[in-house]
Amino acid sequence: MKALILVGGFGTRLRPLTLSVPKPLVDFANKPMILHQIEALVKAGVTDIVLAVNYKPEVMVAVLKKYEEKFGITITFSVESVPLGTAGPLALAREVLGKDDSPFFVLNADVTCEYPFEKMRDFHLAHGCEGTILATTVDEPSKYGVIVVHDETTVIDRFVEKPVEYVGNRINAGIYIFSPSILDRIELRPTSIEKEIFPQMASDKQLHTFDLEGFWMDVGQPKDFLTGTSLYLSSLAKRSPELLAPPTLDYINGGNVLVHPTAKIGKGCKIGPNVTIGPNTIIGDGVCLQRCVLMDGTHIKDHAWVKNSIVGWHSSVGRWARLDGVTVLGDDVHVADEVYVNGASVLPHKSISSNVCEPGIVM
Repeated sequence: MKALILVGGFGTRLRPLTLSVPKPLVDFANKPMILHQIEALVKAGVTDIVLAVNYKPEVMVAVLKKYEEKFGITITFSVESVPLGTAGPLALAREVLGKDDSPFFVLNADVTCEYPFEKMRDFHLAHGCEGTILATTVDEPSKYGVIVVHDETTVIDRFVEKPVEYVGNRINAGIYIFSPSILDRIELRPTSIEKEIFPQMASDKQLHTFDLEGFWMDVGQPKDFLTGTSLYLSSLAKRSPELLAPPTLDYINGGNVLVHPTAKIGKGCKIGPNVTIGPNTIIGDGVCLQRCVLMDGTHIKDHAWVKNSIVGWHSSVGRWARLDGVTVLGDDVHVADEVYVNGASVLPHKSISSNVCEPGIVM
């Protein structure tokens, strides 16, 4: 089987993290985002993966070479000279996606969930039509494009964009599986799969919906990255609690804490809920961490408080300092002692020596 991952461009929504590292390699729960997807695809029998990108960073080529060797798969880059939307990349990668009769997955690089690729594959092969959309349910469907199915079936009837009246609460979760015949519908030009291709397939009754169980999140911007991390850790607590720090540890406060084995944690800390602590992290005494992500090599000094924030690689937070309000520190940022930072996006290699009380970009 094959898969196409829609990576896109420079990851501007996730800056300042993506100023240092390409978006697919940003650590999500201590593992590059794209590695979560590759592992799940390999488990479902995928041997060929195409990355649809607007540019090809050398650092990504090197990392993905290692994944090719580790999993025994082929990863190719499909580089768009002009952005091709969400359907054009399928036409550009026709050589790989259409090379045999097996179906292929298409997914957005920003989506995290429990990736039910094996169940989706079995469901798709059983109904025998051209496509299957993974659907998730939401509380406020009026913000989204809603999927409407024919009564008592999984066959999609139509799509209603931001409905004023309630027509359902299923939305497109950004993960699909298609039979290669879909490639006959797509030309090599900028095309929207949601607006141009899916309505055709629905009118031909060739499109089914498959309901996702469990959590779903697009983690392409910092506040959603934090929410997605919390959902992922809650899911991990149910599926593989042994991967989380045992709740009996004296510093755990509320659970769902993922700690890399190389991290060093001081005395009298309160950590949790929903915290990810990366490799080579040093946490001083009396530190309080809640709903935050600490990347590789960060140093949180004594009695600092970090909440609702992302601390980038090799950054430090001073003694008695406080981060809150979806603050994001880029690579190698240093916050001085006793400084308060609220909702700032701090570009790499900066030092913060005075309070930042209003959300904004620190350049």
